Amino acid sequence: MDPHASRPTGSPGTEANLAIAASRLIPQVRAASEECERLRRMPVAVVEALAKAGLLQMYLPRAMGGPEVAPLVAFRAIEEISSASGSIGWCTMIATAVSSSMGWLDVEVGRAIAGTPADARLAGSIRPQGRARPVDDGYRIDGHWDFASGINHARWVLCPSILWDADKPMRTAAGAPRTRSFLIPAQAVTIEDTWHVLGLRGTGSHDFTARDVLVAESYSFTHAEPPRQTSPLYDPRLYLTWVWTATAGNAMGIARGALADFADLAAHKATTTTTTLLRDRPLVQARIAEAEAMLSGARAYLVSAVDELWTRANAGERDLDAPIVQARLAITHGMHEAARSVDLVFHAAGTNAIYDKNRLERHFRDIHVALQHGAALPAHMEAAGQALLGLRPAEPGW
Repeated sequence: MDPHASRPTGSPGTEANLAIAASRLIPQVRAASEECERLRRMPVAVVEALAKAGLLQMYLPRAMGGPEVAPLVAFRAIEEISSASGSIGWCTMIATAVSSSMGWLDVEVGRAIAGTPADARLAGSIRPQGRARPVDDGYRIDGHWDFASGINHARWVLCPSILWDADKPMRTAAGAPRTRSFLIPAQAVTIEDTWHVLGLRGTGSHDFTARDVLVAESYSFTHAEPPRQTSPLYDPRLYLTWVWTATAGNAMGIARGALADFADLAAHKATTTTTTLLRDRPLVQARIAEAEAMLSGARAYLVSAVDELWTRANAGERDLDAPIVQARLAITHGMHEAARSVDLVFHAAGTNAIYDKNRLERHFRDIHVALQHGAALPAHMEAAGQALLGLRPAEPGW
């Protein structure tokens, strides 16, 4: 009997277990951050610890042995890990985000991918950069994908592709290319060493290629089709909001770590021009207060908005327009406010902040790379504004 089968979604026990697990891993994550940066990927010991704690598959359906937690449970766990290492938190977030795609697969296929007991280690890309050609026993996949965070430790890789018929792409009734996403064993793809970047260096977000890989149709899905699982976690209109809630957890965790490390720095550092400690200077005191209010206010907005949407979706409400707008707006706003709070303390630290021996320097680099994620795009602000003015946003998920 599956020990996870009776676990309710986001139950207090599950939330407590993941929160405790994330908290207990903080010393190991912090100690591994330098090695992670140097390797440009997560160290094996950290991967194993995260996997054992269930933190790499938080959105995996219960029916497949996963925890299937509520979005704010994942948010808090990722926030905790990210405060100690932006890169390790990012990989935790990405693996959790990809695990939500399993809600579109048959249970038996999902169990084959996750294993027993479930230990899904997933990576991949969101861009349809492959070609999928239908054959009698499935599809033949070729392609080159980018930004596959965590691919070095992944066992399965998500490969979105455009469907091709002979020498031309298939198209929808609206004329857009038809796409489908495929789960491919990691050993069937080739990793290209491309991740040489400004921040989030330890995420191993390399490119990868696949050449003539046969994939059964049952190992593929499209979000245009109904999910196999019925939880609101896999609702076609809402799933992106839940995935990006986890993304915001990474950004806010990085910011929380930056504020904590700045406070530690301020307690014992002066500058070359004065012996007065940073913490004793009025301007520095004002800056950390501003940063705290900025980050805490944005976090409170996000938690409130996501909680309301999740509660109403679970209650079966159909009119979710208003809570979707608030949740989507809170996510994008929260990521930008997290970056602004880091900027405040980075500049308040003066030249102390520019040395790579100082953790604040890494938080600064990491948060600005995290802000390049699709969840933080200014277009979401435009869409939210359209909705608040009574218009229908063109973006999906609103």
